[in-house]
Amino acid sequence: MKCPYCENPDTRVIDSRPTEEGFAIRRRRECDGCAKRFTTYEKVEEIPLMVVKKDGSREAFDRNKILNGIIKACEKRPVPAAVIDKIVSEIERGLNNMMEKEMASALIGQFVMEHLKEIDEVAYVRFASVYRQFTDVNTFISEIESLLKSSGRGRSESGS
Repeated sequence: MKCPYCENPDTRVIDSRPTEEGFAIRRRRECDGCAKRFTTYEKVEEIPLMVVKKDGSREAFDRNKILNGIIKACEKRPVPAAVIDKIVSEIERGLNNMMEKEMASALIGQFVMEHLKEIDEVAYVRFASVYRQFTDVNTFISEIESLLKSSGRGRSESGS
């Protein structure tokens, strides 16, 4: 690795340690020419993921889109920011582990809904209403009834 100060090609590693997330290695280096120190990071090269939208168009995967969607769904709900960030990281890691170059946006949305369903049912319904483009109140009602059935709570138990 070339020294960023004098461009000497001879540098040596004096300290290595993993980053907080554990997905990169931080290395402190020292130049053999000018003796200045600098830091480099080494991480696994990821395959860029393309998202195939409903209309067939493609765009680069952007974790911030998932993050923003989950934040909106969890607005005014008791879901800590750390939990939201963990969900986004799990989804991103899961997508990368699939080793696909292209992924349907519908599948990504499904992953988001599965995670939200586990942490907050209101956030789940909010996200589903936008994602599935609910058009009327009946669609909301059927989704909530489905949610109640899957969680083991029926209408008789909920007081309706």
